[in-house]
Amino acid sequence: MIRLTQERPGEAWEVESLYDLCFAPGREGLSSYRLREGVSPVRELCLVARDELGELGGAIRYWPVRIGGADALLLGPVAVHPTRQGEGVGGLLIRESLDTAREQGWARALLVGDAPYYARFGFTPLSGVTMPPPTNPARVLGHALVDGGWDGISGEVTQAA
Repeated sequence: MIRLTQERPGEAWEVESLYDLCFAPGREGLSSYRLREGVSPVRELCLVARDELGELGGAIRYWPVRIGGADALLLGPVAVHPTRQGEGVGGLLIRESLDTAREQGWARALLVGDAPYYARFGFTPLSGVTMPPPTNPARVLGHALVDGGWDGISGEVTQAA
């Protein structure tokens, strides 16, 4: 049985170790990491998934960003431990965190990722929204958390103030 809880500050080292395990070396060099530097994550949306023994099975984080003057959430990273992949842990983390974001009044979320995978959660390619280079524009995806959440939103994704 997997249980989701909000990530606590003391768990950061364990979550970072999971990200190191799941992602290629140099992950901090990606453009999305430049948007996170010096910015605190949205703590209420940073979740960890643990099994009945307390073992970390997955984690997700969100960061505040701005797009053309509008607030948005940058989803990522999301990772599932290799021994838990294929069990729905990633989907559970994504769905629960997006539901919480909606409840908290966020209107939109974006990520850089694989469109066929993230389409099942309501993410679609964004046109007119530019991530810092080098980012493949076809991998910039958005999800409206409210009706019309992306209407009229375009521009460069920048750090939240």
